[in-house]
Amino acid sequence: MSNDNVKTLTAIFDTREAADRAIEHLVQQYGIDRSDVFVEATGSDNTAGTQPSGGDVENREGDGVRTDAALEGQLQVSVDLALEDVDKAQAAFRDAGAQDVSSH
Repeated sequence: MSNDNVKTLTAIFDTREAADRAIEHLVQQYGIDRSDVFVEATGSDNTAGTQPSGGDVENREGDGVRTDAALEGQLQVSVDLALEDVDKAQAAFRDAGAQDVSSH
């Protein structure tokens, strides 16, 4: 980003559930605008993370883990934010289980 007062913070998550939790904290607890938050697969395949989570953990019949989830890689969440929001966004990412939190 060209603006010196704005940073892009990124973090890697193993599950969609963890990424969603981080986004929820950013938006609901810290007031970050949802339109400034982005989620994408770290690779070229569609993915819900590297391990089952959320609705994939137990199917409707209660028979255990679903086997049809797209577990093809990690997820990256990035957020564009003002410098004064970097610390709270890092905390939200880490509290949700982020790995490799970085800013640029």
